[in-house]
Amino acid sequence: MLSEGTIIALSTPNGAGAIGVIRLSGDLAIEKSALFIFPKNKKSWENILPNTAFLADFIYVEQLIDEVLVTSFKAPNSYTGEDVVEISCHGSSFILQKIISCFLESKVLPAQAGEFTLRAYLNKKIDLSQAEAVADIIASESEAAHRIAMQQMRGGFSKNMEKLRQQLIQFKALIELELDFSEEEVSFANKDQLKDLLSSLHNDIYILKESFIYGNVIKNGVPVAIAGKPNAGKSSLLNTLFNEEKAIVSNIPGTTRDVIEDTLTIEGIIFRFIDTAGLRETKDVIEAMGVKKAREKITQASLLIYLYERTTAFKDLISEIKSLQHTNQNLVLIENKIDQYSEGFDNNLNNKLLSALDNKENAFGMGISTLTSESIAPLKVHLVNTLKKMGENNTVVVNNSRHYHALINAFKAVEITMDGLENDIPGDLLSIEMKEAIFYIGSITGKIDADHDVLGAIFSQFCIGK
Repeated sequence: MLSEGTIIALSTPNGAGAIGVIRLSGDLAIEKSALFIFPKNKKSWENILPNTAFLADFIYVEQLIDEVLVTSFKAPNSYTGEDVVEISCHGSSFILQKIISCFLESKVLPAQAGEFTLRAYLNKKIDLSQAEAVADIIASESEAAHRIAMQQMRGGFSKNMEKLRQQLIQFKALIELELDFSEEEVSFANKDQLKDLLSSLHNDIYILKESFIYGNVIKNGVPVAIAGKPNAGKSSLLNTLFNEEKAIVSNIPGTTRDVIEDTLTIEGIIFRFIDTAGLRETKDVIEAMGVKKAREKITQASLLIYLYERTTAFKDLISEIKSLQHTNQNLVLIENKIDQYSEGFDNNLNNKLLSALDNKENAFGMGISTLTSESIAPLKVHLVNTLKKMGENNTVVVNNSRHYHALINAFKAVEITMDGLENDIPGDLLSIEMKEAIFYIGSITGKIDADHDVLGAIFSQFCIGK
């Protein structure tokens, strides 16, 4: 997918705007720019200092196209590691297309999706995980997602991966030294030391692998399912959260028959709230389909909000809650309509419910009235705190599925090696498994020869101009 030669693309969104930015990269970027761009200070391009900006006229066949601001970068001190020229002009569609067409006529090539960042990777300005973080920054829609992407782009994740890779290489080297000098009875590391090293590697990879749960929900939004019996107040809660009527509310059971989804940003974190159909046995075919879909959505949610009324039989409540909650899913039990009782929230009932749960460590209870936004403010606080708690032990967070699968494979290879070491498997077989682990960790940052198909899949997701 890499073009040979100098490339050009619009780096700002298409359409009219105050300004537009056009980027060139390649050996001839400055030479080609000098054909059309004439500095207003009358200096020649040879006398312009690199990494500086200057005003100029863009002229084509003696016609002034626009007054532009030009920034030039000399290799290797640029984003791509090549000579780069960036042209800021007025954001007229005509001007932008005219400038680009001038360069295309002079044999400059149109850039493909992600090609600037691909060149940065190939020229070792960034590694593969940093390149992917660039795309994540562009796509980030919340403060939390932006923070994780920035950490990765600045190399925090890459440093951890390189540390792991070096430790794996160290272990493999010790194993192979033992093999090379097996007949001379020389010991380079005793078995306990090797076990300790492997155990440390195993733990580090496990923590990174598990952080994907947190990283993925931050990147894509935290799925929060709102469940309960018909008329428990699910749709009312959704409407109060968004401060608008997202769902129809009535006293008729079965009003909500389909799943209603929308996103809400709370303290820089995107939550995807899912209002589900009331859970009950019904002969209504359409409502039954809604209940089935609701249960599917609940299993996919990271957080489950279960609304109930005090008058519901305890046995029925606990039975249904247990049938819905899955492993590692955070649960918020909400007694709704507490405004109808002078004593407010029934904490005794809440404690009884929590005590009966199998997964009580991930459960929390509170009381609200969906009629007022003030009443649900503590719920918003709890949701944010729950997410922060999920990520509090993660100094580095994995949010990329490719990285996650590579870590899974590396983790399996380390586990096999640990078992092999425990069972006195020959060192040459252990070395093979270590080679696998090194390969998968290296594939995250591109410390191996990355497959062209893999690179194509990664960079094709970028916008043109990046």
